[in-house]
Amino acid sequence: MTTSVTHPPRRVPGWAKVVTAFVLVLAVLFAGIRLAVLPGIKDLFGTESHDRSGPALLKSVQDMSRYDAASGAFQVVVDLEKDAKYLPAAIRGTRTLYVGAGTVDAYVDLGRVGEKDVSVDAGRTSATLRLPHARLGRPALDADHSYAVSKQRGLLDRLGDLFSDNPNGEQAVQKLAVRHIGDAARSSGLTARAEANTTGMLQGLLHSLGFKEVHVTYGT
Repeated sequence: MTTSVTHPPRRVPGWAKVVTAFVLVLAVLFAGIRLAVLPGIKDLFGTESHDRSGPALLKSVQDMSRYDAASGAFQVVVDLEKDAKYLPAAIRGTRTLYVGAGTVDAYVDLGRVGEKDVSVDAGRTSATLRLPHARLGRPALDADHSYAVSKQRGLLDRLGDLFSDNPNGEQAVQKLAVRHIGDAARSSGLTARAEANTTGMLQGLLHSLGFKEVHVTYGT
């Protein structure tokens, strides 16, 4: 007669149960199963943005006496290439194609007009004004409409981007775009347009005050 021996079931160690449970939880999370009891599980590992910037500080106040008489919108294409002296471009070098959009204002500084620059006849029917020539303001780059079309980098430059605080920095092409926009503004006749607009504004203002003749000149 053969007697069978029944072995008691092997107990699973506690640490194995913990590992198994952890694996099951991860499987549920990464499978994207949405349980009714956990409606926000899809956002469990989501990221949130918090603006912790401090309040803006007023550094200075400056009274403006200039008349912004014209504004020009410009767009330039910057093709900036930087090469190493003894290395091929595939190893070390960058080439960036960047579209820069910006504006430049032209203004007349009315704060420089003195008493000797304004003359009125005895009957207050004729006025003559001498104003300084219109000047260009600083070019302002429009970040919302400026963008990099392409950027080629050598092997060493791509490796350097991995350790850079700002791998997508475009300061060099942005400065170059601002310079080209300023050059374009200087050759666009924007200051002449500003002087014409200023003349029209002053003539309309003085005519409304009863002056029959208004003469406006520019220069020192």
